[in-house]
Amino acid sequence: MNLNMEWLRTFKTIYEKGTLTAAAQALYISQPGVSLHLNSLEAATGYTLFDRSAKKMVPTERAKVLYNFIQEPMGRLEMAEQVFHRSSREGRATISIGMCFETFQFTLERYISSLPFNVIVKFGLYPEMIHDLDKGVLDMIVTPEKSDLPNLEFKPFSKEKIVMVCGSSTNIKQLKTLLKDATVKDERLKSARIAELEQWLKQQIWYSTAADMEHLKRFWKLNLRQNIDFKPNYIVPNISSIVRCLGGNEGFAIIPDFLCRDEIKSGKIKVVWDGDVCVENTLYFGSRKKTIYYKEIKMVEDIFLKEMAAL
Repeated sequence: MNLNMEWLRTFKTIYEKGTLTAAAQALYISQPGVSLHLNSLEAATGYTLFDRSAKKMVPTERAKVLYNFIQEPMGRLEMAEQVFHRSSREGRATISIGMCFETFQFTLERYISSLPFNVIVKFGLYPEMIHDLDKGVLDMIVTPEKSDLPNLEFKPFSKEKIVMVCGSSTNIKQLKTLLKDATVKDERLKSARIAELEQWLKQQIWYSTAADMEHLKRFWKLNLRQNIDFKPNYIVPNISSIVRCLGGNEGFAIIPDFLCRDEIKSGKIKVVWDGDVCVENTLYFGSRKKTIYYKEIKMVEDIFLKEMAAL
């Protein structure tokens, strides 16, 4: 029985993420590609590895056995891929940087080809990035979260503002009235107006991402005084997808404003509410206190500072 390493990598990710969609996003391959890898592995082993359901991939007993066998060695191999990456061009340093996909796309991506060193970019969850930074797998991260690990330092460099946006074809006439009514000073009347505003918003078309609804939940709780109790109409892979779907169309989303700055300038997307309670995240550069890549990290930091200054 020959087991392809990519099949095992995909299996491990499905096992840990719980769904084909989440695994596809983590691996940055298509969902059909994830299904193909899993089907190939099941054919090779001769066992069904997951019970498929609408919401979750439930591992079978055989899957649990296989996962226990491969978890540690696969983790070591993935770390080795990062640590022992070798460039085909001698004399160039290689640094590994962790950040979210949207941050990379809207800031660093356009500069990659001009950098005088090699770059490996890793996307993932911030706690995992912090862990990898501490272990030496990553050399730098861009993150709204920080840690007090003694080996690491975090430098604040900007803030991202979380706002409510809509596509330019969205009728917001009633929303403007409701927002104005919700600014009354009488607390009892204000609560009633906010409840009316919430009900109207829940009837609209909403977009969110599959991996992270934190922006939406946090903004809703702070400004509408309720936990969000509805499911967005469209769950898409990332914030960039939300921006593209909303541009020139109808619907609402709650996202960082800098991720749709060009669409706001062009009129494809409108900022309709900053919130009575401002929701902001501080962004940090994270690195190890002792590193041989001070020069390269400084160049990346300067790119981010330049892009943020242009907002």
